[in-house]
Amino acid sequence: MDKAVKTTTTTQSSTQRAYLDLRTAIITGQLPPGQRLKVEALKDSLSTGASPVREALSLLTSDQLVERIDQRGFRVAHASREQFQEILDLRCQLEEMALRESITTGDRDWEEALVLSHHRMSRTDRSDSTAFDPLHKDFHMALLAACGSPILLRFCSQLYDLNIRYRYLAGTSKSYGVRDVDAEHRAILDAAVDRDIGLASKLLQDHYRSTGDFLADLID
Repeated sequence: MDKAVKTTTTTQSSTQRAYLDLRTAIITGQLPPGQRLKVEALKDSLSTGASPVREALSLLTSDQLVERIDQRGFRVAHASREQFQEILDLRCQLEEMALRESITTGDRDWEEALVLSHHRMSRTDRSDSTAFDPLHKDFHMALLAACGSPILLRFCSQLYDLNIRYRYLAGTSKSYGVRDVDAEHRAILDAAVDRDIGLASKLLQDHYRSTGDFLADLID
């Protein structure tokens, strides 16, 4: 391999690792809203160079998880009830659009992938967030996967991450009460597989709004 190409590949890999590590730390609340993100400190904690850290921070700025402070550096994006409500409203609107298209155009491969993603999620302990959360996202994104719009899917994925961040920030001081979230997921799956667009859309909206009402009560 050419030395220049190898160096570029290594830098890209380092940037990707730094990006994923920082993204996880922000989404899970390990790095709280408003915290300054100093390149030198992150370089040491992530065991990488300054360049990959700066590139990762720029990517996270595009994801709305990091804010640039003029010429003074970066900080973790602030959080508020108003922003949470905006994220929830956008998520409901965009995912309904994507879900309708996905159910309309989804083929057998889409359906099988959706069922498999639900199976994997349902067999994972919800209390183990490290294992469950990626599978939970996989299921929700699998619902939308056949919408035919990579840009729309990217927005939906980004909004999912922003929403999950608020779930971590809200904490677990309360339970979902009488809600059976597993049953909600199953009902959404069944409606999608049955190609019942109206019911699937309603169930998904209700699912998000119920979770949104729950989290709004916990966000400062």
